[in-house]
Amino acid sequence: MYQAYKFRLYPTAEQQQYFAGAFGCSRWFWNYSLNLCQETYKATGKGLSRGAIQGLLPSLKKEYPWLKKGAYSQSLQVVALNLSVAYQNFFEKKAGFPSFKSKHGRQSVSYPQNVKVGERSISLPIIGEIACKIHRAFEGTVKTVTISKNPDGKYYVSILIDDGISSVDATTDGKAIGLDVGLIDFCVTSDGSKYKNPRHLKKHSKNLQRKQQKLSRKQKGSNTRNKARKLVAKIHSKIKRVREDFLHKLSRKVVNENQVIAVEDLNVKGMVRNHCLAKAISDAGWGTFGTMLKYKAEKDGKTYIEVDRFFPSSKTCNHCLHKVSEMPLDVRHWDCPKCKSRNDRDTNAAKNIRDEALRFLAL
Repeated sequence: MYQAYKFRLYPTAEQQQYFAGAFGCSRWFWNYSLNLCQETYKATGKGLSRGAIQGLLPSLKKEYPWLKKGAYSQSLQVVALNLSVAYQNFFEKKAGFPSFKSKHGRQSVSYPQNVKVGERSISLPIIGEIACKIHRAFEGTVKTVTISKNPDGKYYVSILIDDGISSVDATTDGKAIGLDVGLIDFCVTSDGSKYKNPRHLKKHSKNLQRKQQKLSRKQKGSNTRNKARKLVAKIHSKIKRVREDFLHKLSRKVVNENQVIAVEDLNVKGMVRNHCLAKAISDAGWGTFGTMLKYKAEKDGKTYIEVDRFFPSSKTCNHCLHKVSEMPLDVRHWDCPKCKSRNDRDTNAAKNIRDEALRFLAL
């Protein structure tokens, strides 16, 4: 089974200069190949295969000598692989169309071989050993190592490991739970537990606003503007880290305590088109939470199931299964007109999601 580990990297000034060139070469080859694929498709109606993209490298290195000196040869081969996978994911409707990369965003370069991981460092081809904070022990075969640089200037290394352990078959024996996500309470379970929405972006909004105002006043191209840009990027990085920390801890708690996890298949991409709720929905991270639940459940042999988004979980009474015609968002508690029971909107929805998932598994 494959598993990735991410650690903080501390390159020297000379190593940072090398990485800047490696990032630039990988980014340039990606953009060049993506543009060539688009032009070829317009002319012939067909794209370029991974082998055809990799076959461009010998002639390109002769035409652009800096391409040969700036990056490890296998790193450029990985670019062709990543581009072909990006197109495959697009055609399978797993992701959007591949886009061009900018030097102002996150930068990365991959090494598929000749990498050694030590206790406090990692050794890469050409550049040698780099100081690394390895805070977790792992065992297995190193498959791919990816070096990345965030907009705030911090370097990270992601190590893909094959631990040699076969995947565990999922079972449905044990406790089942339904989850209903929202904005007031981030998550409500069928057991009645409620987890408040931390609203990470709102907590840092004033600080972010001040830093963005200062950035807007700086002259474009100046050194002070670059410093102000990094300050804004640091706040965004902080928000991202605390959000991921909350989602990781909550998803781990849910997976550890339950055998069957049922959630609703929400159309988050369509929901963010509502300009009144777009920022709050994006800040909550419902999609990331579902992804974490899924891969953690699969690794532990638990069952993760998504209920159809059109299932009326909020409008159906969990006691008598009576369905009401309307349920406005401002209604948090409602009385069933048939059985007269008092229902909490979110808890009732979570119970219906759980019961619908169990009914589907029993078929």
